[in-house]
Amino acid sequence: MAAKLKPAYKRVLLKLSGDVMRGSGESGIDGARVGGLAAEVAEIASAGVRLGVVIGGGNFIRGTQCSKWGIDRSTADYMGMLATMINALALQDAIERLGAPTRVLSALECQAVCERYIRRRALRHLEKGRVVILAGGTGNPYFSTDTTAALRACELGAEVLLKATKVSGVYSTDPEKDPRAVRYRRLSYMEMLHKDLRVMDLTAITLCQDNRMPVVVFSLREPGNIRRAVGGQDIGTLIGPEQAPAARQRAGK
Repeated sequence: MAAKLKPAYKRVLLKLSGDVMRGSGESGIDGARVGGLAAEVAEIASAGVRLGVVIGGGNFIRGTQCSKWGIDRSTADYMGMLATMINALALQDAIERLGAPTRVLSALECQAVCERYIRRRALRHLEKGRVVILAGGTGNPYFSTDTTAALRACELGAEVLLKATKVSGVYSTDPEKDPRAVRYRRLSYMEMLHKDLRVMDLTAITLCQDNRMPVVVFSLREPGNIRRAVGGQDIGTLIGPEQAPAARQRAGK
C-alpha cells in the first residue's frame, strides 16, 4: 500500500497529452489507462491540492497533422480543440466515479456538456476543492495545448506546471533514437531556448519564463509518477529561472 501523499504544492496545473488516453492503441480512449490516471488525480485532490488539468486531443486528431492533409490550418486546429473536449469528458467521468468532484471548463462554448471557461469561475471551483479540467485549448487556432497549460497555470495562480510526457524528462537528444542521450535534471528557461530543446513550444516556455512559472517534465509510463511529482520527488526535469550547470547529469547520478 502506498504511503499517504504529502503534497509539496497547494495549487498545481497538470498537462496531459491526448496520447496518454489511448494506452497502447493507435487512437481513441483506453478505459484502463484513463482509470489509472483518474485514480491518481482523485488521490491528489483528496490530499487537499487544488488541481487544474489541461488535456490534449492527439489521440484523436492533431491540427498540425490535418493541415498537412490540405485542411485549412484554422479549421484543423478547431478540430483538435473539439477532440480535447472528448478527452475531458472521459476523464471527468472516470474521476467522478471515484468520488472526486470535477468541472469541465472549455474555451470553446458547448453548454450541453460543459461550462465556458471564465477565469473567476475556474478559481471558484478550485477554491471549492473541485478538479478543474480545462478543454478547448485557448479557444484560438495556432496555439498548442502546451501554451494553454502555461497560460492557465499563470492565470489560476498555480505553483508549478507539471507536464506529463512519454519520456522521463528533457534529454540532450531524442532518447528513443540516441542511446547516448543525457537527461537533464534541471534547466533554466534560457538553456531550454538556447539549446532548442523542444519539449515545449517556444510560446509556452517564453510565457513560463516571463511569469517565472516552474515546469516539471516527467514520464507517465511509470504508474504513480503524478503523485510523486506532486509530492515534490526528484523525478524528470525541473525547468526554472536559475542557471543549473549540475543539470547536465545522466539519470540516476
